[in-house]
Amino acid sequence: MSPAVLSQSAQDGFDLLLGQALRASLVPPGQAAELTVLSDLAGIDERQMVVLTVSSYLFRVMLMFHFTPDVATRAHFARLNQVAPGELGDQAFMDAIAECGNLCCGVLNRDLGNFFPHLGMSTPNVIDSRCAAYLQALNATHVRHLAVDIPDTRRFHVSLCISAHADMDFAVSAQEIEVDTGELELF
Repeated sequence: MSPAVLSQSAQDGFDLLLGQALRASLVPPGQAAELTVLSDLAGIDERQMVVLTVSSYLFRVMLMFHFTPDVATRAHFARLNQVAPGELGDQAFMDAIAECGNLCCGVLNRDLGNFFPHLGMSTPNVIDSRCAAYLQALNATHVRHLAVDIPDTRRFHVSLCISAHADMDFAVSAQEIEVDTGELELF
């Protein structure tokens, strides 16, 4: 049996949707972020990762948010949560970074729902970043490592790993992407 093929258009679509999800969850309102594709893990030196998945019958997407619990990282997540950095204790920091990953994965899940039915999401798991060196063991169809640069904030790294279970081809245009504020609507 030959491995599943993820078309270039589908790879670009996953990348575009991930970029939108990162901007909606990791970047403070009113700020911009520059996403840069990295060729490998060599420039990623964070010690831990928050890992989440979005799965369907056709694929599994793993998102890995690399981080080090240092002062700059804590300050960024305190700012996202609108609290003073001193108010963000160890558990509150871990909760904040896991929730940020959850928000990003939720945006990606919602946007992928426009193309694929029956999607599910995992809960965040924090693991050692050295585990990312074994992504090839997952027989990944598409792996992308990104640097996320936000003004006045330390550089963040995110990895995307897609394991396709069937051949896939879909196209996403930048104009189609819905920009959502993340507000909860009650009926």
